[in-house]
Amino acid sequence: MKKIGIGYENYKEFIDQDLYYIDKTMLINDIDEHGGKVTLFTRPRRFGKTLALSTIRTFFELEYDLEGNVTDNSRYFEGKKIMGASEKILDMMGRYPVITLSLKSVKQPDFRSAMLQLRNDIIAEFNRHIYIKDSEKFTDAEQLLLKELLIPKRMDEIKTDDDLRAEIGRYVTALKTLSVCLKKYHNRNVIILIDEYDVPLENAYFKGFYDEMVDYIRSLFESCLKTNDALEFAVITGCLRISKETIFTGLNHLQVSSIYDNGYEDSFGFTEEETVNMLIDYGLGDRIEEVKEWYNGYLFGKTEIYNPWTVINYIKNIGIDNMNYPRPFWANTSSNEIIKNMIWHADGEMKKELDNLINGGTIEKRIHEDITYDDIYESEDNLWNFLYFTGYLKKVLVHLIVMRHFTMDISYRFS
Repeated sequence: MKKIGIGYENYKEFIDQDLYYIDKTMLINDIDEHGGKVTLFTRPRRFGKTLALSTIRTFFELEYDLEGNVTDNSRYFEGKKIMGASEKILDMMGRYPVITLSLKSVKQPDFRSAMLQLRNDIIAEFNRHIYIKDSEKFTDAEQLLLKELLIPKRMDEIKTDDDLRAEIGRYVTALKTLSVCLKKYHNRNVIILIDEYDVPLENAYFKGFYDEMVDYIRSLFESCLKTNDALEFAVITGCLRISKETIFTGLNHLQVSSIYDNGYEDSFGFTEEETVNMLIDYGLGDRIEEVKEWYNGYLFGKTEIYNPWTVINYIKNIGIDNMNYPRPFWANTSSNEIIKNMIWHADGEMKKELDNLINGGTIEKRIHEDITYDDIYESEDNLWNFLYFTGYLKKVLVHLIVMRHFTMDISYRFS
C-alpha cells in the first residue's frame, strides 16, 4: 500500500515519494476555462487548498535547475487527468514565471512582528527568483530596486513606529515590482498564487490590530492584483471571503468560488466515490457505512464532499495503526476562539439552537457571504454564517445547515 501523505502539501512530494494521491489536476484546466483574472477559492481548513496551489505552480511554472537549464515538469503529470486536456492547456505547461506567497505564518501577537514576518516571506520569494537581479535587461534603477528589496533592515535599525512604517512600506508594492521584472526578463506575464490570505486578518482581529492589517493587505493586493499589467492571472485561497469593500476594493475582475457556489465542487476535498475507492484500496471496504455515519460530508454547491484530513487520518489510524474506533480528526486542527466566544456570549435562543444541533437537529438561517471579522458579533446571523463558511456547519438543504465537528472541552459528532 502507498504511504498516506499526512501533512504533505507539496505536489511534487506526492509524486516523487509515490504517496497516495487523489487526482485533482483538472483544477488547472477549470481555472483556465472558467476562472477570472483573479479567482478566490474559499474553503474550510484542511481541504487541500495549499496542495491545490502547489499543483497549479508545478504545472505552469518556468523553472531552472542549478545549472541554469529550464526544467521539464511534465513527468509530474504523467497519467494524470490534466494530460487529457486540450493542446492549448498542455502548451501552457512550464511556460510562466510564478510568484507564490503563503500568509499562513503571519500570525504573530503584535502588528510589528506580524508585518516583519510578512516582509520576510516576501523577501524569500524574491530570493527564489534571485537569478534575475543582475540581468542586463533591466535599467540601473530596476537593478538597484531589486537589490534593495533583497536586503531588509536589521531589527536594531527599526526602533520607532516611523521606522516600521518606512520598512514595511518598501514592500507594499514589492510583488508588483517582482512581477514587472519577471515579465521583462521572460517576456511573458506572471501568475500570482496567494495562499491563506485571511490568516493574518483573523489573527489580527483577536490580537487587536485588525484595522492596520486590513489596510496593509488591501494595499498589497491593490498593487499586485489591480494595477498590474504584468499579471496573467492570480489564484487566492482562504477560509472566509472578506467583504469586497475592505480587502478586495476595486477588484472588479475578482471571481469568488465558495462552498455555497456551483463550480469547482470536487476540486477541494474528496467526493464520496473517491472516499469509497480509497477505503477499498486500504482494505477498509467493510467500513464504508461507518465513515458515512461519522463523516458524511459537506455540500459544496450540490456535491457531497468529505474532508480529506478526516478521511486520511481515519484510514491511517484504523487501517494501518489498528485503532478500533473513529474520532473527530478535524476537531482542534486550529483555534476555536470564535466558537468559545460564541458559547460564552450566547443568549437563551442561541443556546436552544445549539442544543438542537447537538441533538442532531437542524436550524434555518439566511446565507450571505460578505462578512468581515468586525461584523461577526454584530448579529447572530453573521456568526452562524461565519461558522458555515469556515466548516463548522453543513448545508443539508436550501438554507438549512447543521453543526459539524464542534469542539471545546469535549468532542461532539453531528449527523
